[in-house]
Amino acid sequence: MSERIRGRVETARRRQFERLVQRALDDLPDDILAMLDNVDVVIEDEPENTLRADGLPPDEELFGLYQGVPRTERDAGYSMVLPDKITLYRGPLERSCRSRADLAREVRVTVVHELGHHFGLDEDRLEALGWA
Repeated sequence: MSERIRGRVETARRRQFERLVQRALDDLPDDILAMLDNVDVVIEDEPENTLRADGLPPDEELFGLYQGVPRTERDAGYSMVLPDKITLYRGPLERSCRSRADLAREVRVTVVHELGHHFGLDEDRLEALGWA
């Protein structure tokens, strides 16, 4: 396959993934969307190696990452801060799924999981709710 064709295929895969993320966000209930405060959702191809230092075992793939101050920890002094950031990692998500339907489902789970962190839920609670 030529480099030009590979580039087009990669661009198409990236756009398809972006649509899946947008659909997962669009499908959230209006009351949840209304509660999102100062948070950006971004897509990266792969997690950085430095994230392994945070305790992720080498055999596990990182699908998403929440960075910020959860809403439950914000007080009156919370102002003039950069937005929280939810990063979705396309490569690990695509590698873990066998079909487009599986990928769409895993993107949705990952979006909800990382938004759960934005709302102050920890890993144990997210797992109990079925979003881990």
